[in-house]
Amino acid sequence: MFTLIFLFLLLNIPLPVSSFIHPRCLWRMKQNKDKDGDLLTGCIFILIRVQWPVEKDYFNHILNIQTPTENKHFPLALAFSLDEVNRNPDLLPNMSFVFEFSESGCKTVSELYSLMPLSEEKEELPPNYNCNERTACIVMLTGPIWEASAIIGKCLDPYRSQQVLQLTYGPFHTILSDHEKFPYLYQMAPKDTALPLAMVSLMLHFNWNWIGLAILDKDQGTQFLSHLRREMEKNIVCFAFVSMIPVKMDLYMSRAEVYYNQVMTSSTNVVIIYGDTDSTLAVSFRMWESLGIQRIWMTTSQWDVTTSKKDFTLDSSHGTLAFAHHHSEISGFKTFVQTLNPLKCSDEYLTRLGWMNFNCEVSASKCETLKNCSSNASLQWLMEHTFDMALSDDSYDIYNAVYTVAHAVHEMLLQQVDDGKGHYANCLKLHSFLRKTHFTNPVGEKVNMNQRENLQAEYDIFLVWNFPKGLGLKVKIGEFSPHFPHGQQLHLYEDVLEWATGSRQMPPSVCSADCGPGLRKFLQEGNAACCFDCIPCPENEVSNETILVLGVFVKHHDTPIVKANNQNLSYILLISLMFCFLCSFLFIGQPNTATCVLQQITFGVVFTVAVSTVLAKTVTVLLAFTVTAPGKRMRFFMISRAPNYIIAICTLIQIILCAIWLLVSPPFIDTDAHSEHGQIIIVCNKGSVTAFYCVLGYHGSLALGSFIVAFLARNLPDKFNEAKLLTFSMLLFCSVWVTFLPVYHSTKGKVMVVVEVFSILSSSAGLLGCIFISKSYIILFRPERNSLQKLREKSSY
Repeated sequence: MFTLIFLFLLLNIPLPVSSFIHPRCLWRMKQNKDKDGDLLTGCIFILIRVQWPVEKDYFNHILNIQTPTENKHFPLALAFSLDEVNRNPDLLPNMSFVFEFSESGCKTVSELYSLMPLSEEKEELPPNYNCNERTACIVMLTGPIWEASAIIGKCLDPYRSQQVLQLTYGPFHTILSDHEKFPYLYQMAPKDTALPLAMVSLMLHFNWNWIGLAILDKDQGTQFLSHLRREMEKNIVCFAFVSMIPVKMDLYMSRAEVYYNQVMTSSTNVVIIYGDTDSTLAVSFRMWESLGIQRIWMTTSQWDVTTSKKDFTLDSSHGTLAFAHHHSEISGFKTFVQTLNPLKCSDEYLTRLGWMNFNCEVSASKCETLKNCSSNASLQWLMEHTFDMALSDDSYDIYNAVYTVAHAVHEMLLQQVDDGKGHYANCLKLHSFLRKTHFTNPVGEKVNMNQRENLQAEYDIFLVWNFPKGLGLKVKIGEFSPHFPHGQQLHLYEDVLEWATGSRQMPPSVCSADCGPGLRKFLQEGNAACCFDCIPCPENEVSNETILVLGVFVKHHDTPIVKANNQNLSYILLISLMFCFLCSFLFIGQPNTATCVLQQITFGVVFTVAVSTVLAKTVTVLLAFTVTAPGKRMRFFMISRAPNYIIAICTLIQIILCAIWLLVSPPFIDTDAHSEHGQIIIVCNKGSVTAFYCVLGYHGSLALGSFIVAFLARNLPDKFNEAKLLTFSMLLFCSVWVTFLPVYHSTKGKVMVVVEVFSILSSSAGLLGCIFISKSYIILFRPERNSLQKLREKSSY
């Protein structure tokens, strides 16, 4: 095992970053160039203001910088952002921005420490860091790892720290938000505090409750674990394992086999990866992928990478679910890169940057051919298409950082507090403008530096696969916004998901399957709450599905799917069905006069309430879609809630029938000496068989009326219309009781009671299942469909 790990580290499989654009598919190509040196790599840029026009050709030199592919897009994104600002006549007229960047490219953390020009170890200051009374301020863009940004503050003495303003790109980090340690540092990325909730929401959507987690053993990983655990415990989602990967390589190497076995032996199909992409966690992740471990990897956009040199097929991996910060598309980036001279960048060059995606709708035949493309033909097919480009999360932070500095300097010029000689004057003055800067960037996003640290990220959710020859497919399948009400924050594109996976569901990841009717959960001591056995319900107990459904509807009473079809009638129907189930107990045990009377009367009345409620619901649906003209007389019945009186009237008629039955020939205790040889059985005699069939016939007439009305309303707009469910429920109800008649007449003794009880339970379960189970499923497991937006989308089809 250790030999394998050693060989793997020698290979050091690269992680080229890819980006995205909705709603298209993504092509990308992995690199064969290996990365050497330390794991953590940071890139520092210095912004400089000049007094002459700067043409695009000024940035040609960045193409020659020896930077690993995964960092190459940072200087390109910065050059594009500066060029866009420089060409804006309304922003900083008569001056331009350029930047300085080491010719040797990005540096490891140890190299950055050794090269820091303002550190105490280096007394001699190189050009552009000379600090006298006039040149006072340096503006830096630092990232993508937080360590690169923290080095600046740690290496400066209190006086020199006032000469440097930092704007960071890369993930938000709480350490950098300490204003006492980093008073002149601004983080451009929004907080990821909603990420645990977004991930748990996606788990609940796919009915996952058994999850693995791999994080770095450091403060950021521990904090993420705490927040994620809190959200999971709220929703009864459990950890199959938690691997806390050491930061130091030697310590990781001594435990690598343990972490491998945790993933390999776990029964979970879903593993969350959270941490730095240049770390021991990344080494571990590459190894798991290269060894063919099949899991659904759930992670952030920084991990949306081609993870191995090994060729994958669709069947060898479940894919990666990546959460990326939501932002609008920035047009013109590809054109900018392609037209940099002297190099004319080919599409192949651009794909090797990891950003490319082609223009096609997800159902287009060209996208479909991707799944079946051969290894030899894939690159040829790729090169025949025109590509677009989108900025990654980190590059978008750079884009906003450039505009933030430009707007702050512009405001300084307007208020005439700048020296106008290419420097930023005093850093404290620029700092005072920078922290109050607010503007709308060219793609319409509002940027407010005074409230930047309070901003919670919204997320786009992508599904990613790797293909042979380093190609990958990336599809946006949904969005998550913490700003929407609970239950409506996650929105998935089910048609896109179905196209991408062949199904609207993902592979299951549960510790124990749900118990069916007649079974209950049995938790074993020491096991997680998601792991249980299913055992039969004890005698004299029944499973509580009816009460559970009622509880679900009451708890979610303010949601559209509950309100859409008259929630009061739904409550009445659920309560009456509960009594329908309970009335079967009256047929159990030794009969007496009271139970003989209650058997038939209770059965007659509660079933009348249930069926008449169904009739009222069908009439409500029909009136809602047919009464539209203001002058129609039937409109009065809708406004006055006349359908609700149907229940009272129909129930009153049944009560009158039952009262006549009791007065004329009520049920009584009887003996049966003929059904079984040598035994006398105590039974309940119905008294008047005619009255019994009148009660039963009345049920049938109500069910038939409900069926006819529901059938007429079946083709009305679908999402707000449950007529199809009501039609099917009445069809099932009638089928049960029509079948009951011949079977009941052909049996004797105790079997007659069994047949009647079975008919009661099966018809009650049929009503419950046909009308409420699909709604309960949406409420509990597909909350994103339980919104007015989704209902309106569906009803407009």
